[in-house]
Amino acid sequence: MGRCLFLGGGFSLERFAFLLHPLEVKDFTRKFKLAGHLPESWVESFFSRIPPFRVSHITGVRSATGVEAEGWFIGLPMTAGVLLRSPWETVLGRLLQAGRLAEKLGAGIFGLGAFTKVVGDRGVSVARGLSIPVTTGNSLTTWTAVRGSLEAARQMGIEPSRAAVSIIGATGAIGRACALLLAGEVGELILVGRDREKLATVADAVGGSARGEVRRSTDPRAAARESMVVITVSSAPGVLVEAEDLQPGAVVCDVARPRNVSAAVGSLRDDCLVIDGGVIRVPGQVEFGFDFGFPPGTAEACIAETMTLALEGRYESYTLGGEIAPERVEEIGRLSEKHGFSLDGFRRFERAIPAEKVLDIRNRAGARRAETT
Repeated sequence: MGRCLFLGGGFSLERFAFLLHPLEVKDFTRKFKLAGHLPESWVESFFSRIPPFRVSHITGVRSATGVEAEGWFIGLPMTAGVLLRSPWETVLGRLLQAGRLAEKLGAGIFGLGAFTKVVGDRGVSVARGLSIPVTTGNSLTTWTAVRGSLEAARQMGIEPSRAAVSIIGATGAIGRACALLLAGEVGELILVGRDREKLATVADAVGGSARGEVRRSTDPRAAARESMVVITVSSAPGVLVEAEDLQPGAVVCDVARPRNVSAAVGSLRDDCLVIDGGVIRVPGQVEFGFDFGFPPGTAEACIAETMTLALEGRYESYTLGGEIAPERVEEIGRLSEKHGFSLDGFRRFERAIPAEKVLDIRNRAGARRAETT
């Protein structure tokens, strides 16, 4: 049973909390304007010493079933670089501090965001140390990446069953799950990662379910050049795909934060459709109380998974560890749709892409291909 309050109108109010952290030093200015006037090294060093704190109260989340939820953003003022450089014991201590704050606020489930779900054992130790369940949100992130990529391909005139698709970051939890879900639908699958042994393990897991050839690569740029659909889910900080790596008419779904795809693609490649993975419209009139970089009423899929589980009363550690079962991905996708969450069209570097713009990109791609033949 979910933890809830019964209101006068008869609706139950479910509760959740979600952990945010700055990806880069400049992200501190979203909450602390003064940080923009100080040297970056000072800002990063100063804030990394501050314990987790409540950032905002989230209201207005209302399911299509009538259930309502409230929640809290909890801030961990450590950049992606600091998290990756710090000893795991130090990071775990901070994550547990944040989780205990979530417990104190009355949350029934605690979601991990960005690099807090990548470091260590992907939430397993955090869940063991708290009295409330924990989820990374990676199941719904996988669902939106696969759904969004396939739909974008179709709108660009790409038949997935005949296309080469590369997954950059295939050895991670999301990448592996994407590979398992896409193997039977695409013409060729290119698994990209830094560790050859881990790549071989993922390739073996895909096994006989693949529709076409499954290849492995340690070169993300080379794989992108061979693919018509590219999904980037690598946890490696920094750009892995440049503008010149993409074929005319290619679809790129960049799920990674920080982004794996160069921002220059947006200005230099008007013949490629680049979409932000995992952007979801939240049901109700949600007020986040904090600008975390997404358009009003929308959130990343990892946040939406935490909300979905709360609305469903599924107070359990849903997605943890380095493997995601495809069945869990399909289930959380169905549950999110049940409660009224939806893919919010396509976005490119956080800006909506109108349908006519997609058609324009497709036409430019056709013209570019014609020039080269």
